[in-house]
Amino acid sequence: PHEGVDFTGLRVGVIGTGSSAIQSIPIIAREAAALTVFQRTATWSVPAWNEKLTPEYLKSAKADYPALRAKARGRPTGFYFPFNTEPALEASPEDRERQYEQAWARGGLPFLGAYGDLLFEKGANDTAADFARRKIRGLVKDPVTADLLCPDNVLGCKRLCVDTGYYETYNLPHVKLVDVSRTPIERFTADGIEVDGVEYKLDAVVCATGFAAMTGSFDKIRITGRDGLTLSEKWRAGPRAYLGIASVGFPNLFMITGPGSPSVLASMIQAIEQHVDWLADCLGHMRDVGATTIEPILKDEDAWVEHVNDVSTVSLRSTCSSWYVGTNIPGRPRVFMPYIGGFPVYVQKCNEVMSGGFDGFVLEGAHDSNAAPEVRYTERWRVPIDIEVISPAAIAARRVPVV
Repeated sequence: PHEGVDFTGLRVGVIGTGSSAIQSIPIIAREAAALTVFQRTATWSVPAWNEKLTPEYLKSAKADYPALRAKARGRPTGFYFPFNTEPALEASPEDRERQYEQAWARGGLPFLGAYGDLLFEKGANDTAADFARRKIRGLVKDPVTADLLCPDNVLGCKRLCVDTGYYETYNLPHVKLVDVSRTPIERFTADGIEVDGVEYKLDAVVCATGFAAMTGSFDKIRITGRDGLTLSEKWRAGPRAYLGIASVGFPNLFMITGPGSPSVLASMIQAIEQHVDWLADCLGHMRDVGATTIEPILKDEDAWVEHVNDVSTVSLRSTCSSWYVGTNIPGRPRVFMPYIGGFPVYVQKCNEVMSGGFDGFVLEGAHDSNAAPEVRYTERWRVPIDIEVISPAAIAARRVPVV
């Protein structure tokens, strides 16, 4: 709610334990008289360890900010952090424990960068998952609650969450966890929520139940293309877009971080800026050559969609039900929506498309549609040759890039 909510003294129920719930539960627990969390599926979370940035740190980071941003573009996710490309399965148990402890102490999403094979080899992932479960059991005092909070799926298969005091919150006497995986919520009553014949008295309920990621905003708009076809109708079997930027049948419709682009698997700041810069130069080129419309070519869109699907199969992220594949919404087709081949690989592809005269697109009405565009965009987004480029595809193929 725009006006905010005061939970002081209330009996509060939270449905869901995804990212939104994990971030809000510790805050709600500080206000509520009683907090009941209804969990269907446990979610992996690592500590954020947020702290105030010192003037010295900020000065160091900004000393050569363009170089820092350039180094980030060479990383799989578009942001710069320590990334160990060595395989976990080739390390000794003692070395793995030390590496995981260091990554946990740093906190945040870079935990998945502790080893290069965590999202490609199930055995490697098991070592990280076992470490995280030990951490959870060490933080949560009640063993039954701790077991319920330990996921049984691949670490990072669903969106890895980041928290501040999430697991410790369940040690508070007024906080209770209710498992609804085997006995779902039956009904809302006048006084609360009923599960397996037990009524939990509540004054307020927070529905942290997720949303239609990637395509939900498009579904809410009746976007109509050629011959009256709507985007929702075209995407009924799953989203189809060329580079996650445009879709056949919808001329001059541009998407920012749409399905088929790195989007949520990259720094959204970098991903958005890269798309906006690409589109700005695209529009500038259309103006220069007098083009009235631009639209992808079907065979190129098909090839890109196939490539996005093929690359996703090398990652363990494609193996479980998550909003990455749309399975959090009943009836949605299972399609891996973001591009998982790595931010630098994707940027290189976008650079090649533009410098090649918008390969894969048709420009209508242009007086010189084959004219090579200026390379303002590609100059801005080229990764310097002295920067190490790491991509998930290269790691999975033992440094042989997937193009």
